[in-house]
Amino acid sequence: MTAPKITWSGHSGTPYEFEIYPKGTAFNNIDGNYIFAQQTQSGWNAVYIGEGNLAERTQDKEHLVCASRKGFTHYHVHANSNEKNRKYEEADLIAEHIECLFENGGCNKTSDG
Repeated sequence: MTAPKITWSGHSGTPYEFEIYPKGTAFNNIDGNYIFAQQTQSGWNAVYIGEGNLAERTQDKEHLVCASRKGFTHYHVHANSNEKNRKYEEADLIAEHIECLFENGGCNKTSDG
């Protein structure tokens, strides 16, 4: 069975396709981009946007605790082995989804991750 997918758009207008997994999912040691997302009646909110090793970064205590307190319900992830592209995507998504920034109620402390 394949995971459902969602497309998030960056500030540049670039679409990024993510797979949707429930909170608590364990991931393999692969690099990628991820979003701690909150499902609402009207759609999805980005609580935290990041990049790196999916097995490690999705279980990072600091971000996981913050995102859980802020109501995250699902992981949105996709593999991305190119570090330069991951970092660009992360910054592009954060610029468009400013709800993920700490000052706006999310868990990202800076606009570049």
